[in-house]
Amino acid sequence: MGIAVKRAYDPPSPDDGYRVLVDRLWPRGISKEEARLDEWLKELAPSNELRQWFHKNLSHRDEFRQRYLAELAGHEETLRRLAHIAKTGQLTLVYSSRHEDFNNATVLKEHLETLMR
Repeated sequence: MGIAVKRAYDPPSPDDGYRVLVDRLWPRGISKEEARLDEWLKELAPSNELRQWFHKNLSHRDEFRQRYLAELAGHEETLRRLAHIAKTGQLTLVYSSRHEDFNNATVLKEHLETLMR
């Protein structure tokens, strides 16, 4: 039980549990069958403006985190539902960014983990 993050380009695994795409744009070159998603939550993705800003300002991680968490503030019900899924089983947040160590999915994972406490 818990939360994992995984690139959309990595093969799905039965260990992934409930798979949720948390990007606004569909990953290029991946079919819906290949992605094997349970849900696509575009509304939890950063706004286009924030996404584009971050790609130009990759070193501004703290500011991205603050701005993204502010955007998530209006989605409490969906966030609580995902936290519940993670408490009762495995939740995998799927993203397509090339930046594996820090992206919207990693920030979302941290936020969901605080909701689970």
